Amino acid sequence: MDFWWSYWYFHFPNYALAVLFWTLVGRFMFGLFLPPDSPNYVYRWFRRLTDWLMRPVAFITHPIMPGALLSLVAAFWVAMARVAFFMALYAAGLTPRV
Repeated sequence: MDFWWSYWYFHFPNYALAVLFWTLVGRFMFGLFLPPDSPNYVYRWFRRLTDWLMRPVAFITHPIMPGALLSLVAAFWVAMARVAFFMALYAAGLTPRV
């Protein structure tokens, strides 16, 4: 347990980015089967948790990209942010060692 808490500055952002990534993937999967105004409470929460990220991604993404794929584009950028976060902390020697 002490191992986890001694690297809290790595684990918390890493976990938050992982949750955001999988929420975006879930949003995409729900979007395949449900309309955007669906009363499904899980889909509504996925949309509510990720809407803040969809606006900037929609702004920087080329307009030819279908709106249904925008959440996958956002998931890609979150995955790249997670890799960059790991690489920065690893280069600084701040990641947990095996």
